[in-house]
Amino acid sequence: MKGNYFLRAALLALGASSSSQLYVPSSASTRSTLPTRTIAGVTVIDTELVREAQEFARGHSSDVVWNHVLRGWLFGSLIIAHNDTLRATVDAEAHAVAAILHDLGWDQTPNSTTVSADRRFEVDGAIAAREFIQSHRASQQAWDDHRIQLVWDSIALHTQDSIYRYKEDTVAVTGAGILMDFNGPSWGVTQQDYDAVLAEVPKVQFREGINETFIWLCQTKPKTTIDTFIQPWGDNYVANYSSNGSRVFDTIFALSP
Repeated sequence: MKGNYFLRAALLALGASSSSQLYVPSSASTRSTLPTRTIAGVTVIDTELVREAQEFARGHSSDVVWNHVLRGWLFGSLIIAHNDTLRATVDAEAHAVAAILHDLGWDQTPNSTTVSADRRFEVDGAIAAREFIQSHRASQQAWDDHRIQLVWDSIALHTQDSIYRYKEDTVAVTGAGILMDFNGPSWGVTQQDYDAVLAEVPKVQFREGINETFIWLCQTKPKTTIDTFIQPWGDNYVANYSSNGSRVFDTIFALSP
């Protein structure tokens, strides 16, 4: 991922075209024209929609999940801040909204409006984020279908590093910032900057909270976790959880002569 980022930056600096077309945001979403504020020493976008997204996400998140969401947003913002190319190509507001709303599918509130019974949590989050944007008057004129799709893709693919790194820069940065909360600093973010975020938004009970969330997903809608990175939590911690017969492997094996 890091190597891909440097390659794309070098190509753009030379005036060449990268293998995937870079999306250049409209003036409405250009970072330099948007209001900002500082969180944990990181400059972040502060539009009306971004503020409302924070309120919406906070209402659908436990303390552990909210702190993870906030860190993922801050890490992504640091990635952008450390690279001139990404500052020019990333839709900063779309990144902010996607990062803030990316785990709406983890809401364990009974009868939550952001969680389905039969979809992967990433898709739940993407759909809920799209509906959130479309329902807000502040976004009626500024958000065309392309920008909404950027948010949808950023959330739906944020657990798929092997895919999102080849998508638009906004999608790639969103996923990379979220992944950084698990894997540590990369993409030009220094250890000092990373630690400064953790000092303000610490990982209190992070491991326990993430484990509990993944077990909950395996318990409540196991079919959506089979053949995903969450399956091991079902295999190891959930009684009567079984992926046998439901995996792609099983389907293809059954077709074999």
